[in-house]
Amino acid sequence: MQTDNRLFDDLARVASGALSTLAGLREEIEMRVKERFERFAGEVNLVTREEFDAVKAMAAKAREEQEALAARVAALEERVAALERTPARTVRRTRRKTEKTGKTERTERSGKTGATETS
Repeated sequence: MQTDNRLFDDLARVASGALSTLAGLREEIEMRVKERFERFAGEVNLVTREEFDAVKAMAAKAREEQEALAARVAALEERVAALERTPARTVRRTRRKTEKTGKTERTERSGKTGATETS
């Protein structure tokens, strides 16, 4: 009986030694894989999560500003178009008023500014 216990004790010691060796091997493999991954990440210029989030926020802000500027440009273009239409109406009104009085006003093109001729 004594020999059976001794055999089991030896087997338990061998198994325990093998498990501790495997645990050490596992830690070594994990360390090597981590080192390789960090080296790879450094070579391919990967960014950290914090840097990515900062750039993402900057891009969102730039997008909002671009949209606001696009709306502002559209509003300004509408104003310019309205202003371009307005002088044509003013000229028509001026002609109508002068036609009602029976007088025709015409600006001379001889270089004098503001000179008008009435007939």
